[in-house]
Amino acid sequence: MIPTKRRVQVAVISDLHLGMRGCRAEEVLHYLRSIDPEILVLNGDIVDIWQFNKRYFPPAHMSVVREILSMVAQNKRIYYITGNHDELFRRFVGFQTGSFELVNKLVLELDGKRAWLFHGDVFDVTMQYSKWLAKLGGKGYDLLIWINYLVNELSKSLGRGPISLSKKVKESVKGAVKFINHFEATAAEIAAENGYDYVVCGHIHQPADRMIMTADGTRVRYLNSGDWVENCTALEYADGQWRIHTHELDAVTVEDPVLTKRDEELFRELLVEFSLSR
Repeated sequence: MIPTKRRVQVAVISDLHLGMRGCRAEEVLHYLRSIDPEILVLNGDIVDIWQFNKRYFPPAHMSVVREILSMVAQNKRIYYITGNHDELFRRFVGFQTGSFELVNKLVLELDGKRAWLFHGDVFDVTMQYSKWLAKLGGKGYDLLIWINYLVNELSKSLGRGPISLSKKVKESVKGAVKFINHFEATAAEIAAENGYDYVVCGHIHQPADRMIMTADGTRVRYLNSGDWVENCTALEYADGQWRIHTHELDAVTVEDPVLTKRDEELFRELLVEFSLSR
């Protein structure tokens, strides 16, 4: 028997980093199979083209792609918002096929309120002025995730719990960046100036849901979907409410979607093209 899926009006996930060793692809797959969204927003850094190596794209990562393609085949409304790790997709912004659309930003009307969704790298000073440094940091972060995996395997064999080296290091570095460029405050200020009630970001791998008071006294709800490397979080909108969902691996199991061989061949060809064009 196939478990009943949770119905949500909008689901937002970001920072999957498919193609990176730290990606929690099994958790992503279980989450996608646990929900029945009217709208699914992929808010950037879904495929990690910075770290992409055609020799490393495991079956679990491909299963996530297949699940998304299956949702497209079911005519689920899906928006893919480009991020910095998948910025090569920006050359195809405006592409649309069926219920799938590739965009840089998105505005949704939700029960009389306006939500502004974008990845968030536009506010990152390391991306604006030192992209080479950001990419170098991405390589180091990938290595740290791999070291963290080995450490946790050893910890598990000793009967101990997981140790999140990567999360502690990331929070320290990203916290410094956020302090410098005031990421959340800047997003809220611009959202207020444009009359948005919600601003929804990814990028900094920090799930969040809080009200921000702007300089002119306007209140804007800032939301961040977190990531699927360390936090395994998503944003969900249902019954007029936003919530942060933290996913557990034992949620749902269903059979793999049935797709044509050509679907997978096309995706693999795109990945190879992107890897060659970097």
